[in-house]
Order: sequence, then C-alpha cells, then structure tokens
Amino acid sequence: MKFSGFRVFAEALKGHTGWRPLWRNPEPKPAYDYVIVGGGGHGLATAYYLAKSFGRSRIAVLEKGWLGSGNVGRNTTIIRSNYLLAGNEPFYEFSMKLWEGLEQELNFNAMVSQRGIINLYHTDAQRDAFRRRGNAMMLAGAGARLLGREELRAMVPFLNYDNARFPIKGGLVQPRAGTARHDGVAWGYARGADSHGVDLIQNCEVTGVRLDRGKVRGVETSRGYIAADRVGVAVAGSSGRVMAMAGMRLPIESHVLQAFVTEGLKPTIPGVITFGAGHFYISQSDKGGLVFGGDIDGYNSYAQRGNLPVVEDVAEGGMALMPMIGRARLLRMWGGVVDMSMDGSPIIDRTQIDGLYFNGGWCYGGFKATPASGYAFAHLLATGAPHETARAYRIDRFARGHVVDERGAGAQPNLH
Repeated sequence: MKFSGFRVFAEALKGHTGWRPLWRNPEPKPAYDYVIVGGGGHGLATAYYLAKSFGRSRIAVLEKGWLGSGNVGRNTTIIRSNYLLAGNEPFYEFSMKLWEGLEQELNFNAMVSQRGIINLYHTDAQRDAFRRRGNAMMLAGAGARLLGREELRAMVPFLNYDNARFPIKGGLVQPRAGTARHDGVAWGYARGADSHGVDLIQNCEVTGVRLDRGKVRGVETSRGYIAADRVGVAVAGSSGRVMAMAGMRLPIESHVLQAFVTEGLKPTIPGVITFGAGHFYISQSDKGGLVFGGDIDGYNSYAQRGNLPVVEDVAEGGMALMPMIGRARLLRMWGGVVDMSMDGSPIIDRTQIDGLYFNGGWCYGGFKATPASGYAFAHLLATGAPHETARAYRIDRFARGHVVDERGAGAQPNLH
C-alpha cells in the first residue's frame, strides 16, 4: 500500500474504505535467523535495514508491549548532528543524512522538520568551545554558524539576554537540525520492516536467553521458546535486565528522563534552543505546545515517571532562559527510561557470547540516532563487523581506556 496525495484524495471519495493496517500481527514462528529484542525505534530500524539493505530474511522483532511503547514515543523529538569528537560526529552526521531522506525511503510521513537548533553560550570560554565544535562540524559536512549577540537577538528576540547571572552572548547554530514526529518514525519503520517480510511480534516479553557452550540458541518468551542463530538486543533502559539473562553485567545505569509539554500556543519558537548555563532544551510542536526537558532524575529507576525536584529544576531553567514561559500552562509530563553509559556515548557491539549482539547506552541521544543506530546494528548483525561510523562504540573501550567522553565531564552517568 503506497501513500500519496492522490491516494488520500481517492480514499476520501470512497469513504476511506480502502485503508489497511500498517503491518501484520503474526504469530511467532518456532525459529528465525535473526531475532531483535525490542520493538522501539532502534529495534524496528535494525530489522528494516537488515531486511532491505542487507537482504536478510527470517527476521523477528519481539516487543513486550506494543510497538513504540518505550522511549521512541517518550522523548522531545530533537534530531541533530552537532558533535565534536571524531568518534561521534561522523555517526550522527550519517544519521542526519538518513533523516533527510527518511520519508521518501519509508513512504511515510515522519514529519521531519529541519528548522534548526541553537546552542546558546554565556561566557567567552564557552564561545571558544563552541567555535571548536563548529569547526569539527564543518569538517564533517554537518554545517554550523557561530552567531554573536545581536545577530542572535534578531533571530530569537524573546530570550532573556540581560540575565545578571547568565547573560546570553551568542549561539552555535546547525540549520539542518530540527525535530521529527517520534510515533511516525516508529510506525514508518514498522511498516517498512513488515513490507520486507519481518515478523513484528507484540506482547511477547523475553524472559530468558538460552545458551549452549558459549553460543546463543534462542530466547524464552511469554509466548514460548523461539530459536535464533543471532540475537540483537535493543531495549534502551531495560538493557541491564535483559543482558543479565545471558549472564552479562553492563557498564550502564538506568535513569528516568522527564519531558514536558504546554498548552497549544501561537508560533513562537522557530527551532530548537538549548540553554548553555543549565540543562534545558525547548522547541515548539506543530500543535503549538512548547516541548522541553532537562536533566535525568538523580537516582536509578525502571519506572516511566519522574519526580518533582526535576520538574522544579527544569522550570527554573526555562524561566532563566525565557521568562515568558512562566505564563504558559503545563499540559502534561512523562518519563522515559534511559541507559546511561559511563562515558555518555553508546555501545553497538557483539558480545563475548557467540551470536549475541548489543545496542544500548544511548543516554540522552537515542532518538536522533535512530536511523544510523538501526543501520549500524543491522550491518553488525549481517556482517559481524562494526559499521565504519560506529567503530568507536565497541564495548571494550572502557577496558582499553578509549572512552568517547563528548562533554569531558568524567566517567559518571549523572555527569553526562
């Protein structure tokens, strides 16, 4: 079933009776060549590229709830590639290029909107650091502009430029960044994977990993045992629990990351804005709500909810940046469970168990990495070798001392 403007018009004339479900709801088969654990953005993208780009078949995605019920639908929808380090920037730029062609690739409206992102700076030292990052972005082809105070004021005049503690001196802009509709991304990848023969198995919780002499043989699930030659795990905040079923302990912690949205307002914020003197980021949805977030909760949790101290901290950041936000009424808030690695960067690698592969540790950056993460993980599953943009994400980097610490803040999840 192809989507097009003509198809919408034709369906309107006949009462929209020709639409079909976006994907099948099959029963699980006894065995597959590839089993992807996790039906979120990364798992669905992996299955799609594994089938389409690498020509693999007999693939299943196992999701304990419904497709897209985890972090892919619980984020602030930002996509960007404004990174500094050589281990990160090529990967996220690869993801940005995939975002730019995603809707045509999937024939599905993911509402990709490249409205730009502005990272504000408040000190001379921060300006110099942003200039360095911008140069790295330019070398990687991502594009960047460093703006002074007056040029920035002409773009976003509503910010609090004269805050006594955090005066805004300028910003680093990536014009190609923006937002995408998180649910649309999950649905588009699910539809694409299904069209290439992938079985999407919902309400199928993995309860165990069956091993035999150091090799994975399959997974135990709430719907019975499923044999598999290769198992890829992409379950975000539940990574520690699932990998523990195979006897592995990961260098990550699970924390709640909250997000918020206000009532619908008239167009106010042209793109995405991040506060350089605190952890606060904001954009405006197509429905008019201001979507924003901040730091993770300060304790480990597997609950998809947050706490009031973080609400207060995020609200303070918003008021310091743009006092007018205090007049907006908060509509709702939610939490996603993120797996925070020790250096703030992800892991895409094979494990010491033959046939078992892991994708996780995405910290704050999981959504924007969705296309590249899926492609790189599919490459790893299909070939056994890391994708060229994901070579820095090997799990043994912690033992080797080759960490990818983008913020240079230390080997502690709460610092990233």
